[in-house]
Amino acid sequence: MTTATDSGAPAVVLTGITKRFPGVVANDDIRLTVRAGEVHALCGENGAGKSTLMKILYGMQQPDEGTIEVAGTEIRFRTPADAIKAGIGMVHQHFMLADNLTVLENVVLGAESLHGIGARAKARIAELAGQTGLRVDSGVLVEQLGVADRQRVEILKVLYRGARIIILDEPTAVLVPQEVDELFDTLRGMREQGFTFLFISHKLDEVRAIADSITVIRRGTTVGTVDPKTVTSRQLAEMMVGSELPSPETRESTVTDRAVLTVSGLRLNDTGGRAVLAEIDLAVHAGEIVGIAGVEGNGQTELVEAIMGMRKADAGSVLLVGSDSAITDLTKLSTLHRREAGIGYIAEDRHRHGLLLTQSLWFNRILGFQTRKPAVNGRWLDVEGARADTRRIVEQFDVRTPGIEVPAAALSGGNQQKLIVGRELSGDPVLLIASHPTRGVDVGAQALIWEQIKQARAAGLAVLLVSADLDELIGLSDTIKVMLRGRLVADADPATVTPEELGSAMTGATTGGEEEA
Repeated sequence: MTTATDSGAPAVVLTGITKRFPGVVANDDIRLTVRAGEVHALCGENGAGKSTLMKILYGMQQPDEGTIEVAGTEIRFRTPADAIKAGIGMVHQHFMLADNLTVLENVVLGAESLHGIGARAKARIAELAGQTGLRVDSGVLVEQLGVADRQRVEILKVLYRGARIIILDEPTAVLVPQEVDELFDTLRGMREQGFTFLFISHKLDEVRAIADSITVIRRGTTVGTVDPKTVTSRQLAEMMVGSELPSPETRESTVTDRAVLTVSGLRLNDTGGRAVLAEIDLAVHAGEIVGIAGVEGNGQTELVEAIMGMRKADAGSVLLVGSDSAITDLTKLSTLHRREAGIGYIAEDRHRHGLLLTQSLWFNRILGFQTRKPAVNGRWLDVEGARADTRRIVEQFDVRTPGIEVPAAALSGGNQQKLIVGRELSGDPVLLIASHPTRGVDVGAQALIWEQIKQARAAGLAVLLVSADLDELIGLSDTIKVMLRGRLVADADPATVTPEELGSAMTGATTGGEEEA
């Protein structure tokens, strides 16, 4: 009998998978064979159909046509519980952990019937950690863990439920290079033990480094499966989008001596009185991109929210120089008034802070512009003005949509992000705060967003860029500041620093590639 753990035998075979939604065919006769004990990468543009396909494999959606075979047996999944019973687990890009629970409690939650919630469960977690190298203290609260450890907990969760086939959705999106290396070492070790991985990523160099096979999906159908040893990142990009791999590289300086944003002595404490931001001093000049590098959870989110007025700082000031050279003290202003003063804001989490997913595209164009054109004309809401400008954004920023009346939720992640970038660059802002502007988007959307930011910088826009993509930071920024435990601890020159040096500074190691801030 053939099983999914036999070397080289198919672990998963998807045949003729087709999934239709109103007005769109998300998957069109997709065929995919994943062999046991391999890392099989799945690449494609946002909207190409990857997410839908993985949701079908994990039982979150059902195909209209086609079949799924696991270890040679045809199976129809109606719920994720069915997929879990078949040995399939999924680690989502956005971790699904309860911060106020321990590692053990998070792993066991929902699976208490397997090994209880006490000593047997703890022993099983320790056994899995020993087998795979996913070592983490089962008694510590998740809120005390770094990003890499949280990811280990997510993988342990699916292993605890018996997964041998694991879907990893953008697993390196928030990891520094050293953590990526550790993850890949873990995956290689687990692969040797017969585990099978479906690895979804937009980072083509990383895909080629870890994958045994790569399948490219374009516009809902399979383009082909290639050997990473015989294909370049450029060729993969061309398969995905029909164009060359984009580069954020920009070296011609447009920095002026006019400081648009000046942050002085900014301090923010949490509810327990612990400093989340400690004496932050920062300036961003017209025509300059200042990059903020840091492992997630070191104060970058709080810095942006304090500048935007979403969190009230305990001390310090935030000043903005407008296009008329007038200085505005933002310190006591609301978020809306800060936006009116000339700030564009690309939020870190587009679903929570960037869009109303159930509302139309033109309605989302109004967000943040409730008191300004084109959303209003005099005292009244200008629906036609908002619609007309939404059409402009759709065309200028290549937002792929059936129309502007569809809800934002109908767009792929990349097209949602292009809509947001188009909105935030409208209205002639003097400062753009861009938090992870290309996270989770494909190379085509990435190229467009980078180009729009470069053009805005060349026209004199000041940009504060927060990103976990070190290549993006190094390529776009005029200067980089490293954030660690709520402090700006080092400056780096993008022209000379390497991703490895930057990653070391982000984790607190000392290198020769940075200067103390």
